[in-house]
Amino acid sequence: MTLSSQKTERERERRLKRVSETAEDICALFPEKKKDQQQQLEREKQDMGTTADQDQAIKQFQSIIDKMDESMKNTYQNMHQGYPTETLERFLKARDGNVAKAHKMLVDCLEWRVQNKIDDILSKPIIPINLYRAVRDSQLLGLSGYSKEGLPIITIGAGLSTFDKASVHYYVQSHIQINEYRDRVILPIATKKFGRHISTCLKVLDMTGLKLSALNHLKLLTTMSTIDDLNYPEKTEIYYIVNAPYIFSACWKVVKPLLQERTRKKIQVLQGCGRDELLKVMDYSSLPHFCRKEGSGSSKNTENGSNCFSADHEFHQQLYNHIKQQAELLDSISPIKQGSVHVGVPDTDPEDAKIAKTIESEFHRLGNLNGRSNSVNGLKVDGN
Repeated sequence: MTLSSQKTERERERRLKRVSETAEDICALFPEKKKDQQQQLEREKQDMGTTADQDQAIKQFQSIIDKMDESMKNTYQNMHQGYPTETLERFLKARDGNVAKAHKMLVDCLEWRVQNKIDDILSKPIIPINLYRAVRDSQLLGLSGYSKEGLPIITIGAGLSTFDKASVHYYVQSHIQINEYRDRVILPIATKKFGRHISTCLKVLDMTGLKLSALNHLKLLTTMSTIDDLNYPEKTEIYYIVNAPYIFSACWKVVKPLLQERTRKKIQVLQGCGRDELLKVMDYSSLPHFCRKEGSGSSKNTENGSNCFSADHEFHQQLYNHIKQQAELLDSISPIKQGSVHVGVPDTDPEDAKIAKTIESEFHRLGNLNGRSNSVNGLKVDGN
């Protein structure tokens, strides 16, 4: 055991001793509280033990990173944005504290970033501009503002996204670009603005318009979900589901039991547009346009540029301008080329694959109930 480790262990023992002495003093004064104090003591001991284990795991992680080559270290710096410990904690949390699994997950992630040049993806604009607008019109994503605690509010038009205006590669490229812009630009801005480290966001998913035809792009959605799960773990604090039609409710009943408890706790299905519940965590100015009145849905005809999915929304204008500026900086070295960025996709997690298969089966069942088995069975479930 190193001198540093011995010092840490001695400090932990002193803290436990102080907790025990405090509990004993209180029990002497108030005997009736003895049981409560004993339970509290056990909880604090467990918390301290967990913290000590996590600290040790972080040290193991850091020693591994120190031995990596420069390309891996550089992409890791782009990932952690000045908060390496918090980043390592996310990977540990994603693997339930299993150091070996978390280590493999992190190494796989860094290799994926290097092999696919993810550090450069914010210098790869989707051009021409008409193609970018087509992607925005068919892949409904945006940023409506910030929660009262400073978390960015990511909006997703899950029901009305059609993914039919460009190749799959453009949608994957756009998805990763928004992830990277969130992590490298939006979250650092939020951290500075609210005076504390902010590393997660809230997501509001609008299910307006969800139909059986969503099976057409189930594979694409699974691909993007896999990218998020394996390379951007624990970045979402809560998922709010709003404007959910019957088809979502039916699928949710069969999918919910398949999710890990940690994931289930993050998902909240709200009544109607969810306005009243969402206003508890965000101001009206940050409320997504599809939550401002019942039945509003993901309408593209909102007033005053409040449609956070639109390419003309402030967020998308800033994102696109940022990517163009980064591209212009590199233009003198390598001229900007038209065409999508082809990103290698990690193998789908078995649990994600099982969930996707369950959703597909439920959609087929609902189609049969509605007398639409022929049209549903004719759908291509390949995401292309």
